[in-house]
Amino acid sequence: MVTLRTDIDIAASAARVWDVLTDFAAYPEWNPFIRRIEGGPAPQARLLVRIQPPGGRAVTFRPTVLRVEPECELAWRGRTFVPGIFDGEHVFRLEPRRADSTRFFHGENFSGALVPLLRRSLETTTRQGFEAMNAALKTRAERTRG
Repeated sequence: MVTLRTDIDIAASAARVWDVLTDFAAYPEWNPFIRRIEGGPAPQARLLVRIQPPGGRAVTFRPTVLRVEPECELAWRGRTFVPGIFDGEHVFRLEPRRADSTRFFHGENFSGALVPLLRRSLETTTRQGFEAMNAALKTRAERTRG
């Protein structure tokens, strides 16, 4: 198993960060890592997600939403091929600090037979993608806060 965890402080309310995070239609405008999401943030919903790791090939997959707690958490599970080959549980978590400040946690637990072969790429390229998304989310939420 490989676990990636990133976080960033955002000078915006959890409500504002949540609004940006769940406005999937706007992702192509600002998100350098998750270039597209189709579907809605509802438990058991199937999404169509296209990611573009820095310097890597774009990948499209169809995860299932596991948890949705507005202004708190959004999580999904994606699989490549069949279960147990390359699975990931992707989690976005918001932790309000004050009325105008939120700590944003972004992570994923990767498991399956291919994970040992992909460990280096996950720990470098994928982590860079998470961090780029975090920075872009911060910029968008702070710039457009009301």
